[in-house]
Amino acid sequence: MTSLKAKALELPNKPGVYLMRDRLGRVIYVGKALSLRKRVGQYFQPSRTMRWDPKTVALIESIADFETFTVKSDAEAILLEGKLIKEFKPHYNIIFKDDKRFLLVKVNLNESYPQFKFARLKKDDGARYFGPFAHATAVKLALQWARKKYGVLIQGKGGAPRPKDMKYSNYLVPVPLAGMPREEYLRRVELACAFLEGANKDAQEQIEAQMREAAKLRQFEKAAELRDVLASLRDIARAARERKFARDLSPKIDRNAEMAELQRVLNLPTSPSHIEGFDISNISGTLSVASTVCFRDGKPHKAHYRHYRIRTVSGSDDFASIAEVVGRRYRRVLDEGGAVPDLVMVDGGTGQLNAALAALTRLGISELPVIGLAKQFEEIYQAQRTEPLRLERASPALHLIQRLRDEAHRFANAYHQKLRKRRIQESLLDEFTGLGEQKKLALLQRFGSIQRLRQASVEEIASVPGIGAKTAVALRAFLGGQQTE
Repeated sequence: MTSLKAKALELPNKPGVYLMRDRLGRVIYVGKALSLRKRVGQYFQPSRTMRWDPKTVALIESIADFETFTVKSDAEAILLEGKLIKEFKPHYNIIFKDDKRFLLVKVNLNESYPQFKFARLKKDDGARYFGPFAHATAVKLALQWARKKYGVLIQGKGGAPRPKDMKYSNYLVPVPLAGMPREEYLRRVELACAFLEGANKDAQEQIEAQMREAAKLRQFEKAAELRDVLASLRDIARAARERKFARDLSPKIDRNAEMAELQRVLNLPTSPSHIEGFDISNISGTLSVASTVCFRDGKPHKAHYRHYRIRTVSGSDDFASIAEVVGRRYRRVLDEGGAVPDLVMVDGGTGQLNAALAALTRLGISELPVIGLAKQFEEIYQAQRTEPLRLERASPALHLIQRLRDEAHRFANAYHQKLRKRRIQESLLDEFTGLGEQKKLALLQRFGSIQRLRQASVEEIASVPGIGAKTAVALRAFLGGQQTE
């Protein structure tokens, strides 16, 4: 603790972000500070111990080292802090466990009249996204100005504008949308997009001139509004620069070096250019699923990602589940004449490793290199080693298999959550009286999900074997009154 206190005293009196690490090198907390020296130094002042809450005391007792990044502004620190928290998912950052995210702006150019909307999550929905923006007020003010300047729609519901939007174009431009060709509207949208990407120097100069003119005419309320809009535009431009700064801080990955070191430390016969990783996901043994992900030349190769429902295992048995999914995966690869990978990784220790090896032996490919990566201490297990291998936390080889393990875990969890949501929705049918298991199964097989069943007509529901017109009418009315997430 004394050495950490001395190290903190050497920090600059500048804004920045700090990462606290435990004795295993894991990032356990990420924070931001207006003054790195003052903020980090507070953690190592014994006089403050009695004032800390239990969580902070536990954090301090776990700190073995720290590192810092100096930035130019508080806004820059906010963005970098959020980026690093999402990257490392530190244990003690409970304030971010509600999954709060910075504000984004999205626009889908496939809509008939694209509308700019606010979002917290970036989805794969074909829309263009702008942000994240550290200050919500700034981007909202800027969008108000863009609406007036370019006549674009803001925060509407659905793809088609409302009749009053078509008539008045949000009441703020002289040409209503009803009299504007779609090509002209899309041109305005592109101008607004460039504006949100920080290409707004001309806009800033125009607003500044308007602000000065309003002040000259003693229109102080209008001048104050323009001043706030100008500040928000500058925030957007600064945010664009800060996002570039944050990207530049990301470590540059030398994938060839990672694969070369992994081949050396594992004593592999060839470079592991093709690696596959497995993970199991379940809650108390229910809805057990598995994933396999593939890395080619150190990068995700999503065309070879697969997820599985565990068929032969009841309850929570990760060993048997790993054996099942590894066997299913490579039985199919062999049947289809595909190539086996250079290395297989399973999430876990000796038990998971042995289960995978047993499955491969039954398939006659026991020579395939397999490792287990145990998360608690990041230990690597191999059949030919009596003791697990522990690499330095800065090891490129460790970084490669950690990324593989984390991607397998993410993919398995995403599938598990999808199945849980589907089961919750399907349970709605249990509340509808007079619908047995066979009829429920027939409905789900026909429509695939509750959402599609909800959209079906009475005639379509009645066409399912065993479901008559009377039941279809009652079921349609029942589903119409239910809501799901």
